[in-house]
Amino acid sequence: MANDGGLARIQRKMLAIVKAGEIAAYDAMEVGAEEIVTMMRNLVAVDDGDLKASIGWTWGKAPKGAMVIGKVKPASGNATITIFAGNAKAYYARFVEFGTAPHLNGGRFAGSKNPGTSKQPFFYVSYRANRKRVTRRVNTAVRKAVRKVWNGNG
Repeated sequence: MANDGGLARIQRKMLAIVKAGEIAAYDAMEVGAEEIVTMMRNLVAVDDGDLKASIGWTWGKAPKGAMVIGKVKPASGNATITIFAGNAKAYYARFVEFGTAPHLNGGRFAGSKNPGTSKQPFFYVSYRANRKRVTRRVNTAVRKAVRKVWNGNG
């Protein structure tokens, strides 16, 4: 076959497109995760700073005890970004986000009435406010990377 060189060239280009798209997606996902985390840190109610300090993002699984928005994966590849709040010290992230209902206390103050707490959302509002922009950024970055490789500039 006289055209094997053309097939090999197309295969190399396709592999380069996939690689460039993944790198662009990962970079854009990191920028988006940092934007969401920054907004969360700006919105969270601060008492002693433990909850604010526990807010972050990571590739892979969140720390034990953290509240997780969900896992965001790119269309290709297997990397997952996880945005989280709370840890062993700031176990109350859910209570701040969603509030608590009035209830009778147990334990040390058994029988006393706890009036509950009002919600002070910081977690999901940050995610919802940034979700579309982050998705657009990732999609745009991937498209640009693919075009660059396809046009021979990458």
